[in-house]
Amino acid sequence: MISNWGVRARVMLAAALPTLALAVLMTTIYTSLRISDLDEALAGRGRAYARQLAAATEYAIRSGNRATLQKQSEALLDEEDVLAVGITGRNGELLALAGHFSPHRPPLPDARPWQAEPIGTRTTLRITEPITPSALQLDDAFSRALLPPTPLNHGSVVIDLSLARVHSRRTELLWTGVGSMLLVLLGGLVLASVMSRGVSGPIRSIAGTVLRIGQGRLYERVPPGGGGSLRTLAEGVNEMAARLADAHARMAREVEVATAELRARKDEAEQANRAKSRFLAAASHDLRQPLHALVLFVSELARQPLDGHSRQVVDRISASAEAMENLLDSLLDISRLDAGVLQPSRQAFQPHPIVERLLGSQSSVADTRGLRLRLRTTPHWVDSDPLLFERIIANLLSNAIRYTAAGTIMVACRRRGQFLRVEVRDSGCGIAAQDQEVVFQEFVQLDNPERARAKGLGLGLAIVRRLADLLGHRLELRSALGRGSIFAIELPLTPPPPLLANVEEARALGDIEGVHIALVDDDPMAREAMHTLLAAWGCQVTADENAEELLARLSSGAPSPEILITDFRMRGTLDGIALIAHLRTDPRYAALPAILISGDTGPDTLARARSAGLQLLHKPVRPARLRALIHRLLSRPESTAPQTPNAPPPQQSVTIR
Repeated sequence: MISNWGVRARVMLAAALPTLALAVLMTTIYTSLRISDLDEALAGRGRAYARQLAAATEYAIRSGNRATLQKQSEALLDEEDVLAVGITGRNGELLALAGHFSPHRPPLPDARPWQAEPIGTRTTLRITEPITPSALQLDDAFSRALLPPTPLNHGSVVIDLSLARVHSRRTELLWTGVGSMLLVLLGGLVLASVMSRGVSGPIRSIAGTVLRIGQGRLYERVPPGGGGSLRTLAEGVNEMAARLADAHARMAREVEVATAELRARKDEAEQANRAKSRFLAAASHDLRQPLHALVLFVSELARQPLDGHSRQVVDRISASAEAMENLLDSLLDISRLDAGVLQPSRQAFQPHPIVERLLGSQSSVADTRGLRLRLRTTPHWVDSDPLLFERIIANLLSNAIRYTAAGTIMVACRRRGQFLRVEVRDSGCGIAAQDQEVVFQEFVQLDNPERARAKGLGLGLAIVRRLADLLGHRLELRSALGRGSIFAIELPLTPPPPLLANVEEARALGDIEGVHIALVDDDPMAREAMHTLLAAWGCQVTADENAEELLARLSSGAPSPEILITDFRMRGTLDGIALIAHLRTDPRYAALPAILISGDTGPDTLARARSAGLQLLHKPVRPARLRALIHRLLSRPESTAPQTPNAPPPQQSVTIR
C-alpha cells in the first residue's frame, strides 16, 4: 500500500515516524520512573512511621500500659495517607487499634514482618514492623556497663496506608505523558508537513507541468524554485518542453505541407478517376454497340442452314462474342454494386434446385477438365434473394472449376444453428494465408500474371464479397496451399411459405409470334440486327431512328404497339427513359410494357432506370434473354389492365446477371 503513496505522504511518514517513536519511548521511561518514585516514597514513609512507633511503644509494652499504646496509635492517624494502626503483643494479642484496617488483609495477629510488595491496583499498603528491645545502658560513679538486648520481640506495629493519592498521581502522570506525546506528535507532523511541502511542492509542480505538456500544452513551463537537484530537474523539464514545442511546430509545418500535397494528389486522383470513369463508360458503350449487333447477327446466322465447316465457324464466333459479353457483364455488375442501385428482393426459397441447376450447367465444362461435381444438400428453406444467391454460387463454382486441375468439386449444404451453411469445396491449388483477403479485391488473380483471357478478369470473388455484404450473409474462406479451398456462405433459415395456387400464363411459353413491337435505336447496324431477329421470331416490327420519329408516327394514327424496345442514348431531345415517361402520360400507353437497352454502365444510368421502374438490358443483348423478357412482360396482368392517365408505372427491380 505504501508503494502507492505520493512523495508528500512518504516524506511526512519518514519525518513523523521517528519523532513519534522517540516521543513514546521518552514518555514511557519518564512516566515509569515517576510512578516508581511515588511508590518508593510512600513505602519509605510507611516504614519510617512504623519504626518510630515501634521504638516509642517499647517501654509501654514492657509496663503493660495499654492507654499509652492507644494514644500513640491514634496520634499516628494524623499523618498523611495513614488509614489504620495496630499494636500486637508478643503472643499476638491485640494491644491497641486505631482506624479501620482493610478487610482484604489478614487479621492482625497473623501479621508478618514487612517486606516489599507490588502496589498494582490495590487500595492499601500494609507495613509491619517488629518491636525489639533496645540495649540498656547503666551509669554510676564507678563503672559503666552495657546490658545486651533481650533476644525476643515484644510485639509488632501494623500500619495500613491509603494508595488513593498514589493512584491519582499516577493517573495524572499518565495523562501528562499522553499529552506530552501528542504535543510532540503534533509538532512532528507540523515539521513533517513543512518539510514535505518543501520537498514535494517543487516535485508536484514539475509533475503537473509535465502532465500538461503531455496533454499538448507545450507552452507550459516549471516556475523557478528549489535548489540543487530540484532546480536541475526543473531546468531539464523546461528545456525538454522548449524542444518539444520546436519539434511540434516543425512537424506541424511539415504536416501542413504534406496535407497540401496529399490534397493536390487527391484532387488529381479524383480527376483521373472521373476521367477513367468517363473513359470506361464511353469505351463500354462504344464496345457494346457493335458487339450487340454482332450477337444479334450471329444469332440470326445460327438459325440458317449451314454446312459443317460454316457451323463450326459460327459456333466459334458465338463463343468469342459470349466470352466478351461475360467480361463486360462482370464490369457491369461491379458498376451496379458500386452505384448502390441493386436492391435485394428477399423471399423464402430452397437452395437445392438452384444449386442442382448450376451443377448441371457446369457439368460439361467440368467433364472437359476431368473434374467430378458432387452435391450434398438438404431440404431446408432460407431467407435471401434467390437470384443474387444463384450469382454467388455460380461465381464460386466457376472459380473452383477454373483453379482445380484434377479431383472433385463439391457443393455441400448443412444446418448450423439457425443458419444453412452452403460450402463450395475444391481440391485445387489452394490460397496462402496472406492472400486470402486479397483475392476478394477487384482484378486480383494470384496465378495469372500474363492476364490470360481464359481465367477471366479477377472480378468473380469481388462480386461474391459485395453481394454477401449486400445481403448481410457471413462469407468465410478456409484454404491452404496445395490442399484446396472451401468457400462458405451462411443463410438464415426460415419456415416454408404457404402453398400458392398455380396461375396459368396468358400466353404459351416462348410464343411471341404476331406481337407488334416498336423499336427505337439510332445505330443503323444495331437497329437492323434487332429488326431481323424480332422478325425471325414472327413479330411485327416498326423501327424508328429516334424518339421524335416514333412520337410523330404514333400521333399520325399509326397502330399502337404492344411493347416498346428503345435504346437509352439516342440523337434528339429525348433519351430512352424520357421517351417511355412521355409515352405513359398518354392514356393509350399508360400500361405499355417497355424494355430499355443501353451500352452505358455508368451509375447514373443505372440509378435512373431503377427509379423509373424499367427493365434494363445491357448490350450486347442475348437473344434468349430478350425473348424471355418480352414474353414475361406480355404475360403480366399489368400489361393488359387499364390504368389512369397519371398512374405511375409498376415498379420492377433491376437484377444482376
